[in-house]
Amino acid sequence: MTDVVSRWNIHPEHRWLHGERPAEAVEFDAEQGLWNVWGHAECREMLGDHQVFSSHTARLLPVGVDDSLMEGDLSQLDPPRHLKFRKLLTPAFTPKAIAALEPRIEAITAELLDAIDGKPDIELVADLAYPLPVIVIAELLGVPPSDREMFRGWADNVIESFSGFSSLDEENGAADIAAGTERMQPLLAYLREHVEERRRHPREDLLTRLATAEVDGERLTDNEAVNVANIMLITGHITTSMILGNTLLCLDHDPEQAARVRADRSLVPGAMEEALRVLPPATVLTRATNTDAEVNGYRIPKDQLVFLWLGAANRDPAAFPDPGRFDPDRDPNPHFGFGWGIHFCIGAGLARLEGRIALNGLLDRFAELRADPDDPPGFFGTPDMIGVNRLPLHTR
Repeated sequence: MTDVVSRWNIHPEHRWLHGERPAEAVEFDAEQGLWNVWGHAECREMLGDHQVFSSHTARLLPVGVDDSLMEGDLSQLDPPRHLKFRKLLTPAFTPKAIAALEPRIEAITAELLDAIDGKPDIELVADLAYPLPVIVIAELLGVPPSDREMFRGWADNVIESFSGFSSLDEENGAADIAAGTERMQPLLAYLREHVEERRRHPREDLLTRLATAEVDGERLTDNEAVNVANIMLITGHITTSMILGNTLLCLDHDPEQAARVRADRSLVPGAMEEALRVLPPATVLTRATNTDAEVNGYRIPKDQLVFLWLGAANRDPAAFPDPGRFDPDRDPNPHFGFGWGIHFCIGAGLARLEGRIALNGLLDRFAELRADPDDPPGFFGTPDMIGVNRLPLHTR
């Protein structure tokens, strides 16, 4: 029996995703001039040691991104500045704050499902997986959820244009990044307008927090506030959208497990966690060595670029027995679907809540949820992400 990856031929260039594993957990790629890390233990150690394995990788990339886009980019920050920026967002994502959102998320989900109730065919992303999280994050930020179709176009451009691999392409990368930066300008201008308005007229929302916050006694610059808001808007919806779509792909491919989850809803969280392991939204994270490093006997010199293949680590048989099997009962399940260490996804709790409510809502409304081989799902083309941007489903 083929697995869900083989059925849809997801990222055929990722051999580890299709059952092959490199001979070593850490390998140097002489052609690219970087280190690839495939092992679970090695990834976990590196993600947990920010002093040696820095998130500030831009300094080592052959092709750079415009400096204005780097200001406030949490993914490129190390402590103590990273922690100071992260604390600006923490109050909106505490367990108490997320729990308080549950009634609103349930109401949005019900409204979206009402619009497709009874239809023999739905398109999961457009009908639910995209609008639900974008409405939630838009309301948290304080921008009009009615603008969500603009957000989607802008967000898809950003995702497709700013693959981590573009910065390695010395021949075409600069042109690709420049084109992506140009396509991003409408979104940045939109957010800048809202940031400037919050400085004049503060509200009770996350944009006001960013517009009026201070780090080290200085107010965030416009670029910093806009870039943080930009990251929140994009990652705040794309992760949930991918989790929901990927979970349904896994269940569709395994009817036995799908029947179990439908009959016993206590398995819904486990199904989503297992989908995060099998089809993680982010397949790779990058780090830069600040010093000479040694991890499990592998030596990596200072000032080296390191690619941590989280998707491969999620399938490491040393950490996951029978790693190719989709198992909602898997426990423990120390996957890297939300990263690890100080950069662990701040919105993980919100994404899990949205996914749980949405998946239960779908199972309540529709007796069947079947993918169509003649109308296959569409996936984001960027190699550092796994997720559907289109998923037609039969409901009868």
